[in-house]
Amino acid sequence: MLSIVVTPIGNLGDITYRAVLTLKNADVVYCEDTRRSAVLFARYGITAPVRVYEKFGEARAAETIIGELRRGKNVALVSDAGTPLVSDPGGVLVSALIREGLEYTVVGSGCAAISALVLSGMDMSAFCFAGFLPEKNADRRRTMDRFRDLRATLVFYVAPHDLIGTLKYLADELGNRRAALVREISKLHEEVVRFVLPDIPSETEIRGEMVLVVEGAPAPGEALCGLTAEEHVAHYMEQGMSEKDAMKAAARDRGVSKSEIYSALVGSRAGNVDRNGAL
Repeated sequence: MLSIVVTPIGNLGDITYRAVLTLKNADVVYCEDTRRSAVLFARYGITAPVRVYEKFGEARAAETIIGELRRGKNVALVSDAGTPLVSDPGGVLVSALIREGLEYTVVGSGCAAISALVLSGMDMSAFCFAGFLPEKNADRRRTMDRFRDLRATLVFYVAPHDLIGTLKYLADELGNRRAALVREISKLHEEVVRFVLPDIPSETEIRGEMVLVVEGAPAPGEALCGLTAEEHVAHYMEQGMSEKDAMKAAARDRGVSKSEIYSALVGSRAGNVDRNGAL
């Protein structure tokens, strides 16, 4: 398994006992800067082999680490200080692990919200802690007004008996966004369940300490990309744009050329003519 190990942000005595043991027992430790990590390792007698894991070589290093994990090695990842992935390298590796169906854990964190973020595999470039939702509907609405359009990953604390109701409420308020339920963090039965709101798998065990991580609001153009090209252009024309400008806006949203949008419109309209003629 890969262990993402949290290291002290200053005083070297702040590291946890389990973090030290994990690093000592690792077959290899990947470090953002081996020189910085060497100071910590010397303090605690950590002699595991070290390799560099830096931002600009993440994809290549991720492939190597996946190969080591498949061969049964225990691998640890540390950043210069604090929690990997939080403005530090590690996101590419986590995405690859999830894609390959390989497990990983976080060691040494004292914050459930941060641990859940790392374990969820969600975007960590920007995130917001929302805590527990208020019980009263009016207070809930005011809370969601603050977070509904926020383009940042949202972190909620939720009690087991409130989970299903909370998922339905968030789906109504936020739409069918990707989510991850992270439970029993750092314990024997630590688990991450990834799904789309509100459809959590029926076999999910609903008990224990829980954190719910939900993806942030899409950019305005991203939401429109679920439409057909014709519907996308029509949306902008309804706002007063000319067809030419609407095609440019739709092309920008979709990351394609205006000629591709034009071709899609021509094809769609030709299809409509054929169908009308057939009628």
